[in-house]
This record gives sequence, structure tokens and C-alpha cells, in this order.
Amino acid sequence: MIVRRARRWLGMLRDDLWTVRADPLPPSVWLRWLPHGLVCLVALGIAIGDTGQLSDHGSIAFGYAFPLALVHGGAVVLALWRPIPGWWLATGTTVLVALAVRSRMLSGSAHGFPWPWTAAGIIAQLLVLLLLALRVPTRVSVEALALTVLATLVLQALGDEADHEPTGVAAIVLSAVVVVLGIALRGRREARAELGRQTTLTAEERARRTLLEERSRIARELHDVVAHHMSVISIQAQVAPHLVKDPPEELKENLAGIRQNALEALTELRRVLGVLRSEQPDTAQPFDGPATATAGGTALTTGTAPHAPQPTLDRLGALVENTRAAGLTVTVGTTGERRPLPPGVELSAYRIVQEALSNVLRHAPGATARIHLTHLAYGLRVEVRNTRPRRRVPRSPGAGHGLLGMRERTTMLGGTLATSPTPDGGFQVSAFLPVDAPGIIAAPVPTDAPVPADATDHTAATAHRPPDPEDDTA
Repeated sequence: MIVRRARRWLGMLRDDLWTVRADPLPPSVWLRWLPHGLVCLVALGIAIGDTGQLSDHGSIAFGYAFPLALVHGGAVVLALWRPIPGWWLATGTTVLVALAVRSRMLSGSAHGFPWPWTAAGIIAQLLVLLLLALRVPTRVSVEALALTVLATLVLQALGDEADHEPTGVAAIVLSAVVVVLGIALRGRREARAELGRQTTLTAEERARRTLLEERSRIARELHDVVAHHMSVISIQAQVAPHLVKDPPEELKENLAGIRQNALEALTELRRVLGVLRSEQPDTAQPFDGPATATAGGTALTTGTAPHAPQPTLDRLGALVENTRAAGLTVTVGTTGERRPLPPGVELSAYRIVQEALSNVLRHAPGATARIHLTHLAYGLRVEVRNTRPRRRVPRSPGAGHGLLGMRERTTMLGGTLATSPTPDGGFQVSAFLPVDAPGIIAAPVPTDAPVPADATDHTAATAHRPPDPEDDTA
């Protein structure tokens, strides 16, 4: 068992310390080359200092001292790109230098020489260990430190009988401090990188959750529209037999089947709608009742009954009046002849105007807003425009769903949405909602529908505030 564990440990040690893999260099030019240039200058100083120490105090011929010192400095440079081979080279050179100086000490030609580590050798080893600890896993750094300590202790034991100045303990202590420092710096760098990754994931998850919440809100509103149509189908199927004198039994059966299927579909729709609403039972649909917005920038949202009818453009006048009551000057203009529009288009147009005005109140205090509806043969263009804020914009308490909801609604209908600043410092929201999409059935326009205030103003249009990273209030 002991032999097996020893073999496993030696195999792991070989894999860790016989590889050239390391973390890549930092991407920044300054972070890469400025410290590396300093390290190269230090390596040159190590080579010069080690040459003088070995030849003058260690009594080693210059022809041997210079190559050994040059290899010591080269090991530091090599560790910049290949830290593990650099560590092997520095440690091996230190052992060769120690053995060469030992023979001179035993012969009496070198007295009081710092041994087994020269001053330049200690500096070189510390730099190599620091570069190693910064770019390899912690286990590899600890293994390199352990072998360095082991080599130092063995050399220290060999020089007991010689006259020298021991440097083994100082080398071991400094090496341990440098390795711990390198491990701490590497751990800090990894923690920062992980924090950056988690921040990115959190932002992506928040954006995905916001999108799903907005789609869920739109789905709840559209379920109401679909449920209304299914109710109409059921009633028409029930009444149809009474409109025909002596209707055949086949017709009665078909109409009864239509009514039964409509009722079953309506029941399932109500169940799905109940599930959607139960996700946020205390959250009322936005602005289905009187406004509670204030001039201080509160969003145009109010608490209403969860089963209230979905708003259409017929309620645009009430929306404008409530917005004016909140302190915002709003004018409305229309172009073209109004004609029947699909319920989804009516609802989306109303919500786009509502959310745009809410953002004006919240992010453009003191501004004025203009609403313009353009009725075209193939769709409806909605524009909301505001002037430049006249007071300091208050800080937003949190990100909402306004702009996101507008995009989702226009995309759902196959339309387009454009948002951009205006030259006068205001903002403009422009949406086009097509009505010729397949399968869309237009709802009749009530003849007694109220006309919004300032409906005779046909000037072109509308806008909103400059975009804010924490915008999108619903």
C-alpha cells in the first residue's frame, strides 16, 4: 500500500513538474512588457553580480563562472514564458554552483563564502518561484517549493565541514514567503475573473428574466382578448339556430358542436390565464384604472382588478387626462381615417403610448409630450415625442420593462420600433403596427368612441426621453 501511494505521488509529481503548460500572459501590452522588461534588467544584474561573486570570492575561473551566472540570469528570463523549465534550470544551476564552490572551500581557496546559495542565486530563485506561483496551480507551486527546500537541506548538510557563511535557512524562508505571495496573487486574479464571469451570467440571467416577465405580461393580456372572442363564438353558435326557420338537425348538431368546443377552449384558456396571473397575484395590470402617477416621476401604473377588460385606443383620452393630472403637458394628433383594427393592435398601441408617457414622467421632468397616431391602409403608426427635461432627472429606482415591452409587442405583431434622441435634447418613440398579418381579424370601431383631447392637432409627432441604462419602466 505504501509503495503504491509512493508511486502515485511520484507520478503526480512528474506530471506536475515535467510540463511546460502555464497560464497565458496578460493581454495588455503594458501589463505584459513593462514588468517583463524590468525582470530582464534584473536578470542581467543577476548574471553580472553572480559572475563577480563566483570568480572573486568563490575562486572559480571566469570561463566557468560566467556561463553559470549567465544560465542563472537566463533561467529568470525563461520563467517569463516557461516557468517550470525556468525553475528546473535555476535549481539545477544552483546545485552545480554549490558543488563547484564546495570543492574550493574544502581546498581552502574560498573562505566565508555564502553557501549553498549565493546572493544572486537567491534573487534568481525567488523570481523564478514567484513567476511559477503566478502561472501554475497551487499544488505545483507547493511541490516546487518542497523540492527547493529539500535540495537546500541536502546541500547544507554537505557543507558542514567547510568554512562558509550558511544561507540555506534564509533561502528557505524567503522562498516560502514568495510562493505564498504568488499563490495569493494568483488566487486573487482567479477570484476577480470568476467574479467577472458571474457578473456577466447574472446580467444575462436578469435580462432573460426581464424578457420572460414581459412576455408573460403580454400573454396574460392577449389571453383576455382570445377569451373574449371564444365567448362571442360560443354565443353566436347558440343563437344561430334561432335565426333560421326550421333549421335542419345537421345544422343544429354542427352549431352545438361548435358551441361545445368553444366552451371547452374557453375553459382551458381561463385555466391557463389563472396560472399566468397566479405567478404574481398581487401585481395589478398597469394603468387599467385611474392614474396614480405624480409629477415627481412615479411611473404610470395603478392597481386594478385583475379581470378588468383590456384597454384599447378608445381609452386613450382617459390616459391623456390622467397623465395631465400627473403634471405632464400632453398634446394628441391624428392623421388619416380611423378604421377597424385587430384587438391585438389596439391593445399594443395603447400600451406603447402608456409606457412611453410613463417614461417621460419618470425621466424627463418638466418636458412636454406629443402623441401622434397615423392611420394607414396597411397599419397604424404610433409616435410619442417629448422635449428636453427642464429639471434635473431623478435617479431611477430600478430597471423596468417599458422599452422591452414595446419591442416585444411590435415584434409579436410583425411591426417595427425605433427609439432615438431628438435634436432638441428630447426623445422619440416610433412604432409601426401592421394590420394585414394573416389570421388577424379586425374589431369594429365603436361609433360613439370618445375622441382624445387635442385630436384636431395633426402635426407630426412624438417622443420621449434619452435612453437610460436603467430605463424600460412599465
